[in-house]
Amino acid sequence: MNKTLFAIRLVFIALCTSGGWLVCYAISDWDDHRKVAVFIGFMIGILVVLVDILLKGFSLRGLSAITFGLAVGALIAFMINTSPLFDRADEQNLYIARLVLFLVCTYLCTVIALRGKDEFNLVIPYVRFVPQEVEVPLVVVDTSVLIDGRIARVCEAGFISGALVIPKFVLKELNAVADSSDPQKKARGRRGLEVLNELRRIRNLDIRVPESEVSKREDVDAKLVFLAQSMRAKLITTDFNLAKMAEFHGVPWLDLNQLARSLRPELMVGEVLTVELAKPGKESGQAIGYLSDGSMVVVEAGHEFLGQRVKAEVMSVLPTAGGKMVFARYAGIVS
Repeated sequence: MNKTLFAIRLVFIALCTSGGWLVCYAISDWDDHRKVAVFIGFMIGILVVLVDILLKGFSLRGLSAITFGLAVGALIAFMINTSPLFDRADEQNLYIARLVLFLVCTYLCTVIALRGKDEFNLVIPYVRFVPQEVEVPLVVVDTSVLIDGRIARVCEAGFISGALVIPKFVLKELNAVADSSDPQKKARGRRGLEVLNELRRIRNLDIRVPESEVSKREDVDAKLVFLAQSMRAKLITTDFNLAKMAEFHGVPWLDLNQLARSLRPELMVGEVLTVELAKPGKESGQAIGYLSDGSMVVVEAGHEFLGQRVKAEVMSVLPTAGGKMVFARYAGIVS
């Protein structure tokens, strides 16, 4: 427990207890009941602190939604109360009807406001205004991007200038994957958590975590699209189905795979590459290496230089579904 908060709670309970004692000075008839008054003050302090503890995790957005619901409910009850419906009624029945009307209207409006608190924009925690009154661009991040890992390098290089919005339900989903009994899922989830920590360590990177929840796992994709749509943000994902859903709803989306394909260098015949030869090729004397973008390079007469970085002259380039296959001839050792 936070030490400052603990001290504040102790002081509050002490003040409530002292208040019970002081009330006996203000009301002379209570002089004989000082111990009872002190006990009542103490219990009131304990009760308020318990309510405070129970409300832990209740967000400002939720409080705003409740306030809005109560105000709208009270307004509706007042409007019905002043209508001709209550012009003729027995005084006692009129009081009961008004009381029931007020309680029902405020309750229903409060519940509706809480259920739709993500649509409730009296408090907007993910929009920041700069002095020129220009909105900061927002990018909503899904679980697949965090697990993929490349987002950290892209942000570190400064290619994403906006604020990253990582909803709370995405973090919960990532934790669930990291706690999975499946070793592969567990490893993927832990990599996602490591990437999240890498993002937090990047200087000047704005990361925001809105208090959004989903009741079912299958609602995550729909909620991501809804958040991006309501915040006028872009959605970054490597999930094809989620990308198509976003496209259908008119939400712009960023694809890291498309970015990686766009950054692949255009190779020309006669160009000299530097590549590390990793394994022998299929044909005699061939060796295989890989470029930084994953493209395979088949080097003729490179077998005897396995494990070394060599220069290779491009002879031809063959596009494939997985990238490019480059055929080259050995041109010397990298000094």
